[in-house]
Parts: sequence; structure tokens; C-alpha cells
Amino acid sequence: MEKRQLGTTDMHITTIGLGTWAIGGDGWAAAWGPQDDNDSIATINRALDLGINWIDTAAIYGLGHSEEVIGRALRGRAERPYIFTKCSRIGQPDGTIKGVLKAGMLRWELEGSLNRLQTDTIDLYQIHWPNPDEDIEEGWSTLADLKKEGKVRFIGVSNFSVEQLKRAEAIAPVSSLQPPYSLVKREAENELLPFCLEHHIGVIVYSPMMSGLLTGSMTPERVLSLPASDWRSRNPEFHEPRLTRNLALTTLLYEIGKQYDKGPGEVAIAWALRNPAVTAAIVGGRRPSQVESIVGAADLKLSDEDLARIGDFLEKYP
Repeated sequence: MEKRQLGTTDMHITTIGLGTWAIGGDGWAAAWGPQDDNDSIATINRALDLGINWIDTAAIYGLGHSEEVIGRALRGRAERPYIFTKCSRIGQPDGTIKGVLKAGMLRWELEGSLNRLQTDTIDLYQIHWPNPDEDIEEGWSTLADLKKEGKVRFIGVSNFSVEQLKRAEAIAPVSSLQPPYSLVKREAENELLPFCLEHHIGVIVYSPMMSGLLTGSMTPERVLSLPASDWRSRNPEFHEPRLTRNLALTTLLYEIGKQYDKGPGEVAIAWALRNPAVTAAIVGGRRPSQVESIVGAADLKLSDEDLARIGDFLEKYP
């Protein structure tokens, strides 16, 4: 599997990494519905066996449960993958999530992540969301200190704007940015991706398949059957009038993928990876078969004709 250098770090990561948002399980504000831990562990091991060399998670996923499952899955493996996790999101007693960037809380979060992941050092520690905005400088300064102390190897951010990246860069270099980027969410192309390319900031995009919407497995009937605990049941992209457009896009991706013996999800990922600013893509999986069905995207190169067909669709149905 192809590997690319992440920004100016010494890490060369596979173009696909395993995302673990969904394996956090049920019972928190941004859950994907119920999840079996044994399925999660099997999925993690299958991803690593297929060559993926990094896992992305966050302390808020399942209120720490995702990190716990990863720690269990990696116990006893001779070769550990890179572990990327995120901080700054705290679950509240009423079920909501609060953004916190105070130094003391970030240090407390890191210790919790280290314990759950059963490791001494985090390879990439990221601010999950730039909230509250007025505390970005304190939060980023804290991550820079944690790097100096050797508790984390590299530091990055997620969901930052260009202006927020500039504020962070004035304090300490940003190793990577994690923005949403897909055929459904293309806003990062306007300013974020060009800025990162110019400033040698690695980019690991999330939701390149729009949280399963572009995989070919989503139908109007399945959308209607999503449990209320699945955040996607409340997302406008999974409802009309957007749903019909997005499923038509999936049909096009299916047609393009047939010539390569690839599925629509793999085409969607390959489209995101073709951008010169993008280092790699985070791809979630809840079962081994889901990882098997998308891993081929890592080496899929779309032709100019393929990209033109996709471009025509996006122009006709923006």
C-alpha cells in the first residue's frame, strides 16, 4: 500500500487510515448506534493485517470507549500502528458535548487517553475542534508543551479555518490538519487545502465517503430505518432533497468503479486522495468486511475521463 510523508513529520503513513468514531458505541451525543466490541477488535486487526499503518480516534468517541477498544485490540501485537487521537471535547452530564481548551483539562485528557490506549506516547495529538475560539492560543501552547515533554510526538489540529491555522502557527508548527472532505463536502478546496499545500502541513481528511452515504449500501429505506441514536438520522445530507442527489452521485461512482472492479466507496476515497494537498484519508469500519470493501482505494488512480465525468455531475448538481 502506498505511503506518504505526513507534513514535515518523520511518519510515512498509508493513504488510508482506520477511523474509529463508530466503534465508540452507543450512549453519547454523536453515536452511530449500537456496536459490538468483538466486531470492533476484529475490524482493527483486519485493517492492520491488510497493511493500514495508522488508526485515528478521539477521547470523545464513546466517551473514551473507542480508545479502550483500540488498546485491547493492540495488546500483544508485535508491530503497533501509529496512533492518532484528539482532545478538547468533554461529555457533559446532560448528554451534550462541551469544547474545552484550558491547559489543565487538556493535560487531564491526555493522561486518560494514554491509559486507555495502553501506551506511553501518542504519535499525533490533535485539537478536535477550535472551541472556544478565544482559547485556541492556550490550547495550542499546551500541546506544544506536551510535545516538548515527550508525551506526544507530533501535534495537529482538526476542523480549523485558515485564520485559526495562522494563529496556531504563530506559536508552534502545525504538523497536520484534519478537515472534512468528500464529493459531498468540498469546501476545503477553497482555502484550506491550498494553504496546507503551500505551508507543508499534512492533511488527513475525514468522511471521504460522507459517513457511508457514498458506499452504495445506503438506500432510502435504510436511511428511514436508522435508529434515533445514529447521528446520521438527523443529518440533512441523508434527507430530501439532498438524499436523491447524493444517491445519484453514488450511482455514477458505481459505474466508474466497475471498470476497475472497485465499489463506489473506493472511487469516492480515490477522488479525495487525488488532490495534491491530501496526504491520506480516514475511513471508518465497524466490521472486517467493510474494511475489505474499501482498502482497494489506496491504490486506485482515477483517469482524466473519470474525473471529468464526476466534474460534470458536480457542475450540473452542485
